[in-house]
Amino acid sequence: MFKNKSLHENRTGGAIVTNMLLAAVSLFVNGFGVYLTIQANIGAGPWDVLNLGLSKTLGILYGTASIVVSYTILGIDIALREPIGIAMFIDAFVVGKAVDFFNRIGAVPKCDSLLTGIPVMIIGLIIMAYTQYTYMSASLGCGPRDTLLVALAKRAGRIPIGVVSITLLSLATFIGWLLGGPVGIGTLICAFCTGPIMQMAFKSVRFDATHVHHQHLADSVRVFVNRKAA
Repeated sequence: MFKNKSLHENRTGGAIVTNMLLAAVSLFVNGFGVYLTIQANIGAGPWDVLNLGLSKTLGILYGTASIVVSYTILGIDIALREPIGIAMFIDAFVVGKAVDFFNRIGAVPKCDSLLTGIPVMIIGLIIMAYTQYTYMSASLGCGPRDTLLVALAKRAGRIPIGVVSITLLSLATFIGWLLGGPVGIGTLICAFCTGPIMQMAFKSVRFDATHVHHQHLADSVRVFVNRKAA
């Protein structure tokens, strides 16, 4: 799966920089997948309902709203003393701004029916799944939202992580809906199909996310410091 062990484990500054670029490109393309799910125009995914609701209420770009939400969640992750990686900061910025970019160039028109909207949304979810694989392959940290989910699940006692996930997504959707975010059948598709589609994508490339050892931010900094000292 990972042909270059030193690259996978980020043992050198060059490996870390290479994987940062891999993460950034992956997340940019992931942003195109997110953009497609929005352009499907049948209701956005739970977190995008929140982002779009904030965008509408505050009169700001989607990407700006996404960055605000992402860095807020990242701050919560740090406060909960969860492991933080370099790629998490890239994630918090790149995806939202990629959506703004594709909006600006009008890459794909908004769908006007379920007949076109559902396939576009599924394609978006597939793109997101495969770019999640390449992003995670960089081994520089999971996304802020995934980290928050794990943090809450660890503190939820015997409550299954699936219940914690549904609760978190429901809260994001509800707040976003109150702010004017688009809720519809697409919201349900995103909520219930994202996981299975991601599992299918990972299986097709023989990728096991549980075997990835993500490098903490402090360890990444230590690699660069030791390199300079040498």
